Amino acid sequence: MTGLIALTGATGFIGRHLLADLTARGYRVRVLLRRPTALPEGAASAVVGDLTRPINMAAALAGVDAVVHSAGLAHAMSGAPEDDYRTFNTEATRKLAEAAARAKVRRFVFLSSIRAQVGPSAPGVVGEGDPAAPTDAYGRSKLEAERALAEIGLDWVALRPVLVYGAGVKGNMAALQRLARSPYPLPLGSLTARRSLISLESLSGAVDTVLRAPGPVRAALIAADPDPLSLPEMIAALRAGLGRGQGLVPVPAGLLKLACRVTGRDDQFARIAEGLVARADGLAALGWQPAGSTRDGLARLGRAAG
Repeated sequence: MTGLIALTGATGFIGRHLLADLTARGYRVRVLLRRPTALPEGAASAVVGDLTRPINMAAALAGVDAVVHSAGLAHAMSGAPEDDYRTFNTEATRKLAEAAARAKVRRFVFLSSIRAQVGPSAPGVVGEGDPAAPTDAYGRSKLEAERALAEIGLDWVALRPVLVYGAGVKGNMAALQRLARSPYPLPLGSLTARRSLISLESLSGAVDTVLRAPGPVRAALIAADPDPLSLPEMIAALRAGLGRGQGLVPVPAGLLKLACRVTGRDDQFARIAEGLVARADGLAALGWQPAGSTRDGLARLGRAAG
């Protein structure tokens, strides 16, 4: 399938890459924007409208084969009220999907999150058969959006990506890049818990895979590269891209935890010291393959940011 795609969130971190990649793969892309702006490069056309108050989406979705919905309130907005997450992530998704169903759109692809399934860490390998148990407003809003899609009469896919990295990344991955660029040794060498990541390139390949998949799909699928890394391995890969050694000192995890507690950074310790490994079985069954290894991808990111 290389027809007309309606893309939301085309000015965001993931959406910008999706616009470029889908266009390069032969799709025509109509971007749905929330406010007037210059037409993003590569877009076939643009429609301006507020997804939280879609008065008439018929024109925006006319002739559209599939919707790729990447817009929403990001997890980085940790201070946002729960009602805001519900408005932007749940209700806007439901309203757009209802409009897509009325327009006879073939498939609706929703960029959800692994946080719709688990909290910031998990003791075992997370699979699609595990019960969903989000732990914060962001994750709950994404799960509620998935459940809303399941109640609407159209074919849908919810992709649940783990932490996404690539050019222009923000949030936790941007903080990790800053750590790697620092000239100092880091006391993180003893941390062994592994976390799954996914590159922008692998994620856009996953979107292409589900757009082309024979239907109906109607499922939530985890999106994760198959080679989880520990925090020291991530920093080593980023520093390798900078042409530097690892510079990691093995300070016991207990001391790091105590230091974080004293400085009020317990949550940060949980994110760096505890693991979250996820398995993308559903995507693999549809023929998806990652764009490359996580180590190589992080090294490239390190070189680009250096």
